[in-house]
Amino acid sequence: MEEVEIEVPQYFICPISLQIMNDPVTVVTGITYDRESIEQWFLATNDLSCPVTKQALPRGDDLTPNHTLRRLIQQWCKENATNGVDLIPTPRLPLDKIYLTRLVRDLGVSHLQLTALKKLEALVLENDERKRFSMAEAGVAKAVILLVIRCFRGGETNGLLEAFRILHHVWNVSGDHEVQLLVNRNTDFLDSLTWVFRCGLDQMDNHRLVKNEAILVSKMTMEVLSPCLLERLNLEFFKNIVMVLKEKISQKAVKSALHILINACPWGRNRIKIVESGAVFQIIELELAKPEKRVTELIFNLLANLCGCADGRDQLLKHGGGMAMVSKRILRVSPATDDRAVHTLSSIAMFSATHNVLSEMLLVGAVSKLCMVMQSDREAYLKEKVRGILRLHSNVWNNSPCIAVYLITRPR
Repeated sequence: MEEVEIEVPQYFICPISLQIMNDPVTVVTGITYDRESIEQWFLATNDLSCPVTKQALPRGDDLTPNHTLRRLIQQWCKENATNGVDLIPTPRLPLDKIYLTRLVRDLGVSHLQLTALKKLEALVLENDERKRFSMAEAGVAKAVILLVIRCFRGGETNGLLEAFRILHHVWNVSGDHEVQLLVNRNTDFLDSLTWVFRCGLDQMDNHRLVKNEAILVSKMTMEVLSPCLLERLNLEFFKNIVMVLKEKISQKAVKSALHILINACPWGRNRIKIVESGAVFQIIELELAKPEKRVTELIFNLLANLCGCADGRDQLLKHGGGMAMVSKRILRVSPATDDRAVHTLSSIAMFSATHNVLSEMLLVGAVSKLCMVMQSDREAYLKEKVRGILRLHSNVWNNSPCIAVYLITRPR
């Protein structure tokens, strides 16, 4: 049976996706787009202009549904269904702006805020990007941040789960510069995150869920903090983040906590504070539990950063399984892990190389692993770093059967 070639009317095609429109909407320039495509265009380009005419649009959310065109498309699809054309369902109605505005307003009224939070949470959990975009446009993220700050100042924990869950889902959708300014200009939000981890949440049934959402929001916050605020993070903040690693609330929480610590390392005295918070011991214990590959890469990234200071190296060497763990992971996980592991061993070999440390490196197989890197297909820069470590202490490791061959000068 021959396939019938269907010619789609040109005005059914979205100028962005070049596909049949499911939910045609018209912007003020008179051009019609598929709603999902034009909303994604605004989000991806951060450009409130018409893609076809390049004219500036007064409002990115001023999209008028083209019901007549949608009905024509639906009818055409129905008539051509026998030829393999998919039917177009009637799209769900977008969120009513007046309804959203009222919910945002209710967040500022103490006796209405919990009900408003629950309604906003239900909307955000529908996994509808259009609704999340509408919530972001209505200023939900800013209103929820201010609510969290009020909870912190008043010592109120009711509604925190809903608040952080809403923030987690709406923050990235908004790309709202105003939200970033609010977080950076009001240090109370950063203090409120610290407070959430230490307040009486343990007495709540959902305390683990609250902490899980709070750590995800903390990661987003760290990504927009100014260097000035990053340098002012206190020891208590880092202790709370390390506690999340210890509790292993969820995989997402563990990864977020590791990201937070890694991103904080370069600023001020953060590296020393992170070591003081017990992070080195905790990430070694976490790695000994054999987590997934991505977690191991994050752990080794953080460990290499922390071993850049004397206290960090000291904590690694004090852990009975630290050196052996670093050695064992080389050539077993990924090139990224190898790079960070060799960097860690290099820091120890250069700055913490007592006779006992060098003997331990030989005993746990670290020297043999370094020799194996030289035989592997790893990058030349990594092999050169390994060669430097082996040369540095060749007088101590000269009895190792594998080392002599790698102490020759660099090959031509």
